[in-house]
Amino acid sequence: MHSIRNFFCGQWTSNVRLDGKTVIITGANTGIGKETAKDLAKRGARIIMACRDMAKAEAARKEIIEDSGNQTVVINKLDLSDTKSIREFAELINKEEKQVNILINNAGIMMCPYSKTADGFEMQFGVNHLGHFLLTYLLIDLIKKSAPARIVNVASMAHSWGSIRLDDINSEKSYDTVKAYGQSKLANILCTRSLAKRLEGTGVTVYSLHPGVVQSELWRHLSAPVQVAVKVFRPFTKTSVQGAQTSIYCAVAPELEKESGGYYSDCAPARCTRAASDEEMAQKLWELSCQMLGISWN
Repeated sequence: MHSIRNFFCGQWTSNVRLDGKTVIITGANTGIGKETAKDLAKRGARIIMACRDMAKAEAARKEIIEDSGNQTVVINKLDLSDTKSIREFAELINKEEKQVNILINNAGIMMCPYSKTADGFEMQFGVNHLGHFLLTYLLIDLIKKSAPARIVNVASMAHSWGSIRLDDINSEKSYDTVKAYGQSKLANILCTRSLAKRLEGTGVTVYSLHPGVVQSELWRHLSAPVQVAVKVFRPFTKTSVQGAQTSIYCAVAPELEKESGGYYSDCAPARCTRAASDEEMAQKLWELSCQMLGISWN
């Protein structure tokens, strides 16, 4: 069992430095977001932690500074379930930052009871997909100016659990926590592919990834029997440090400089489902996302 654990959870090592670079990480106060922030801070990057809970974020910021010895770690409020908050955050970044070299869309919500965002979107689709889609849209000009730059979308193998339901995108006709989560993660991968095409020749590359099955706060909404099952499989799961490795790899690995639009797992290219490679659906989803958010992104 120990060797299987190591096989799945290898730690990626590289001495790449990020001095003079600015990194934004959503949901950086906990789990793999916090571990990603720690690693990139150790590489000398200026870290902007985009978080909803400012008290938790401040505690995490202190820990990251202490752990990395890097003082240039700041927090800004971002609530991905509210487009007003996303626009305020982006406005602040566009006004105050000269560059954004790496954007890591990491925050997420998993298998929560049915609820809606401030704008009336189903919560998982609204936070995991639409929130990050809008954030990326609002920052894209600054990211392009900062090229070479990277956008990293934390998706999941759970993309295979759902499909894009264009006729019921907000799960109003029927709601299944697992399928809705799967839909949001499938959307992450499809839009990574679409964005990569739109950014060809700009020096901005985009990646999506599966971090592994990670022991984190994401599991808090699971039912009691599933929580028990998760404990049984704990030896086969990853810690937050291990789960952060593929995010770090996609953010800094020099060999990915010319790659864009791909899906990664365990610090290597990975296979996604046929649904995640559906170009027609990717285009329809892109158009629907723009329509839902009231933006025009050609």
